[in-house]
Amino acid sequence: QVQLVESGGGSVQAGGSLRLSCAASGRTFSINRMGWLRLAPGKERQFVAAITCGGKPYYADSMKGRFTISRDNAKNTVFLQMNSLKPEDAAVYYCAADGRLLITYPRYDYWGQGTQVTVSS
Repeated sequence: QVQLVESGGGSVQAGGSLRLSCAASGRTFSINRMGWLRLAPGKERQFVAAITCGGKPYYADSMKGRFTISRDNAKNTVFLQMNSLKPEDAAVYYCAADGRLLITYPRYDYWGQGTQVTVSS
């Protein structure tokens, strides 16, 4: 099993920035990809970004240019730097991970508890 714990959420004004972190523990040697997804009230869960253990990132088209995903394998931690935040970015952001090689596979085996991001206009 893998445990994921997110941190870094909070409230920010539109145009501001936040950096989310997600630390993995447990069977971390089994992890290849780590990703971020978000869930806003009344909307479906949305993929944000993912990254392989080799550092190859993949972004949802709407996140490109504003969000940056990175990873520290030594610390089993993935980060999401979010810039130029918009009110529509407000959501609960979830960290996810598993050992799959296909970075675009839509489902993940392990999930964090989520961290709230609020963006005021």
